Amino acid sequence: MTKRNQWDRCDCKVIHEDVVNTVKEKMPPEETLYDLAELFKVFGDTTRVKILWALDKSEMCVCDLAVLLNMTQSAVSHQLRILRQARLVKYRKEGKIVYYSLDDEHVKQIFEQGLVHISERL
Repeated sequence: MTKRNQWDRCDCKVIHEDVVNTVKEKMPPEETLYDLAELFKVFGDTTRVKILWALDKSEMCVCDLAVLLNMTQSAVSHQLRILRQARLVKYRKEGKIVYYSLDDEHVKQIFEQGLVHISERL
């Protein structure tokens, strides 16, 4: 049995209706919150996080990512497909070589803010 923290529950009987209504008015639509949750799920895989970290440092092809992460090209390609579908990475072709990079500055900021947040707790 786990011991409950006194802050785990609210024993108050007063509802702060003004606060609830203000927040409710500002809450994004359900579909937007669903999409945000799906985006955060993509960050829940260590391999994808490693790929994002690498692409934060430099544009890379599948071959380079596979060597860096000690993975098969097929496995890296699978993860890149998921990251592309989430619009976290983009690609460009140069001849037969496909180079991947972070999709935009927002992705870089999300990733770097996550690292800052984790570093503060260490």
